[in-house]
Amino acid sequence: MKILGLAGWSGAGKTTLIEKLIPLFVADGLKVTLIKQTHHDVDIDQPGKDSWRARQAGAHEVLLASGRRWALMHEIRDGAAPGLQDMLARLAPVDLVLVEGYKREAIPKLEVHRSANNQPWLHPGDASIVAVASDVAPPGGIKHLDLNDAVAIYRFIRMTVGV
Repeated sequence: MKILGLAGWSGAGKTTLIEKLIPLFVADGLKVTLIKQTHHDVDIDQPGKDSWRARQAGAHEVLLASGRRWALMHEIRDGAAPGLQDMLARLAPVDLVLVEGYKREAIPKLEVHRSANNQPWLHPGDASIVAVASDVAPPGGIKHLDLNDAVAIYRFIRMTVGV
């Protein structure tokens, strides 16, 4: 599987960019998966529903399936948060995996930077960053892509990752 991370501070536009990129890949017939790491306590289940009740009762995993989609909920409880490799091992084969989060992983990454955030650049301290998508030119001579040009970013990703 080909992998590309999108790294950047909160509010830089990572999710917005991903929303623009995925339809471009899909239009070219490619299958794309997104791994989104969050530091928030996320629960896709509904309190009181059967699947929620099974988890509360101590089920290690609950797989919720319908005719349109399925979701596997795995309880970590007191265990360690899963690493990126653990998550990649659970995926069905696809052409490209986009990763939002896991910004310390040694995978090829596109830094997403917005000047209005007043946050420091990530690329000087991360050799895995192959280019920067930003509304301003980055320091250090790294490849710069216009954050507002999703098509150019898409083409760069296709060329760089090889999908």
